[in-house]
Amino acid sequence: MERYSVHLKLLGMAVLWGASWPMGRMLGQSLPPLTGGAVRFVLASVLLLGWLFARSRFATFAALSARQWLGLAVAASVGVCGYAVFFMLGLQAMPAGKAAVVVAVNPVLTLLLAAWFFGERLNAKILAGMLLAVLGAITAVTQGQPLTVLSGGIKAGEWLIFGCVVCWAAYTLIGRAVLRGIDALTVTAATSFIGALMLSVVALWTDGLPFEAMAAMDARGWTALAWLVIGATVLAYAWYFEGVKTLGAGSAAAYITLVPIFGMLSSAWVLGEPLHISLVAGCAAAVGGMTLMRYGQKVV
Repeated sequence: MERYSVHLKLLGMAVLWGASWPMGRMLGQSLPPLTGGAVRFVLASVLLLGWLFARSRFATFAALSARQWLGLAVAASVGVCGYAVFFMLGLQAMPAGKAAVVVAVNPVLTLLLAAWFFGERLNAKILAGMLLAVLGAITAVTQGQPLTVLSGGIKAGEWLIFGCVVCWAAYTLIGRAVLRGIDALTVTAATSFIGALMLSVVALWTDGLPFEAMAAMDARGWTALAWLVIGATVLAYAWYFEGVKTLGAGSAAAYITLVPIFGMLSSAWVLGEPLHISLVAGCAAAVGGMTLMRYGQKVV
């Protein structure tokens, strides 16, 4: 029953992360985009630090070395601050469903960089999965005409969301290189807090103080903010880490392949975005590619 419960939580994680795309777009319509990202991570870091305190694990911060704190700061700059900037700005320039599919190429870039920097082995299944995932994402963003990429078919919004991919891949590799020996909850809480401070500086510089904008937020904006803070950041991470602990990293990560599907479906439901056949086909190809990559990693 415990393992069954963990599988349900991982499914819930995929739903929460998938729905973060339309919710991010909704929040960006209620607050200036960078202010929205900063408020999200400020509130989320408060909850995560409270979680650490409730588990009597604040002492872990005192045990961190200067090198580990530097690694956390670098990780926060790309995995929280950089990611949030590209995420919020990208969602203002393209439909949320398409954006969710673009991020399906995340494991492709991560694996390629891991092979380059850390010598991880690639095989035919992994390479085929990479190709399928990339073609799926391109099919989705170009409305079934991938050759338009050669003639400027990818617009600013797509490039901004691809910035999310680059930031997350960098965050993953930085974590592998310099954050060993730190538990996942501590890393998440610390990087969220440091990244929130960085985002706040950027948001204050570009948008000014957020109080007037927050006072004018409607119910949709507050719903989106609550979903992103409590659901997509705190709960989803907690359920993911529980899945890693109980089932192993590979089994837990397999559920991430569902995120583009839930992102596309929730964007259609919440925002009324059309489910164009090219979007559906591209999403299916991207998910198939990620699944093939995961299978190839098991046999390396």
